[in-house]
Amino acid sequence: MSQSSRESWRWRSPAGIALLVFLGIAAFFLFTEHLAHIIPVLPWLFLLLCPLMHVFMHGSHGGHGDHRNHNTHDGDEK
Repeated sequence: MSQSSRESWRWRSPAGIALLVFLGIAAFFLFTEHLAHIIPVLPWLFLLLCPLMHVFMHGSHGGHGDHRNHNTHDGDEK
């Protein structure tokens, strides 16, 4: 038997299936319990996201007041 077929057989055994079911149930309850803590603060997270988006999304503008590196002339503007 190859290594991959041995590993797939291990997950299809009764113990492997029971482990997968247990992990699925644990993941469900972990998600729902954390969601119960996140929903009340969700509006505040959106308000916090606004200034963060402003800071990080304006990074490609080159800064304010620093126009020394631009080599455009009045006749070259499109």
